[in-house]
Amino acid sequence: MAELFAYTDGACSGNPGPGGWGALLRAMDGDTVVKEKELKGGEAETTNNRMELLAAINALESLARPSTLTVVTDSAYVKNGVTGWIFGWKRNGWKTSSKKPVKNVELWQRLDAAQARHKVTWEWVKGHAGHPENERADELARAGMAPFKKKKSA
Repeated sequence: MAELFAYTDGACSGNPGPGGWGALLRAMDGDTVVKEKELKGGEAETTNNRMELLAAINALESLARPSTLTVVTDSAYVKNGVTGWIFGWKRNGWKTSSKKPVKNVELWQRLDAAQARHKVTWEWVKGHAGHPENERADELARAGMAPFKKKKSA
């Protein structure tokens, strides 16, 4: 049976500024790629953290049926949030430990719902360190941002 991976990344030109997200979904049988899908998108005015979240959300939401997969991100914010902080936020009515509203709450709630359908393992990798699939996700994120950068400078 093939193993499923989603490599996700976000990019932003300025923070806030135009941003993009990218995801490379890959089904692997050992070292052989069985199937691959690339996703990307962007927004005119956003933050890097929002784009990192949207990359993971769109990867999970794109799966037609419940799946077992590994999501690989270079965002400690996403990994730490979804594997740790989110439990306290939910317990506290989506407030931080200092009783402040959680930033990007609608995206965290969407990510929580998206991952609930699946059996997800979260893995962090160092960004811009030569990890081929992470580099591809970064290229997709930059491509997702490109149309919004052009509009802004026109």
